[in-house]
Amino acid sequence: MGRNRAEVTIQTARDAGLVGCTRCGKVWPQQTHECGRCGATLKRVDNAGLQAVWAWWLAGLIFYIPANLYPMLRTSTLAGSQQNTIIGGVVELVTHHSYFVAAVVFVASVVIPVSKFIAIAYLALAVGNERRAGSHRHLHLFEVVEFIGRWSMVDVFVVAILSALVQLGAVVSIHPGPAAAAFALSVALTMLSAQSFDPRLIWRGPARTTGS
Repeated sequence: MGRNRAEVTIQTARDAGLVGCTRCGKVWPQQTHECGRCGATLKRVDNAGLQAVWAWWLAGLIFYIPANLYPMLRTSTLAGSQQNTIIGGVVELVTHHSYFVAAVVFVASVVIPVSKFIAIAYLALAVGNERRAGSHRHLHLFEVVEFIGRWSMVDVFVVAILSALVQLGAVVSIHPGPAAAAFALSVALTMLSAQSFDPRLIWRGPARTTGS
């Protein structure tokens, strides 16, 4: 049996001359500047907002490089001092059989940040076309990026707690290295990049083909 293909037009709020409130979800005519329900300022969907996404993304990537090259932690003991990068710290934890802590540090400091960089770049490239069909897959990916962002600072929190608690004078002391500041800045900048992304861009695009 032959199949006839028909083009289904997806009409977005923009196509209908409407603008949606990003806070409460209510739609208003495009000439409206303030949401009558919650009072939020209404912003039209614009690809120009991707420039901010890419700017914050690139700045976060720049700071992530020294965060992995410079020491994250400096430990001073009677036997001497030691400096560890993120990966070096993970390797040392594995050497001391602290597998769980090593896994937590590796996931929080390497897997999550790298995944966020890839996901944000993918979303920005995917919605960069002026007209495109929406995808629930992209929306779910954006929600995952927002969720995991709050766990990206675990490594910095661990360093801060250790620096505050382990101060035993001449016996042993722990201080954060230069990588701690770079890593914190990288996480903050990637969070700003994700927050600058307008999820309404995902649904811009009217045409897709379905079988009937």
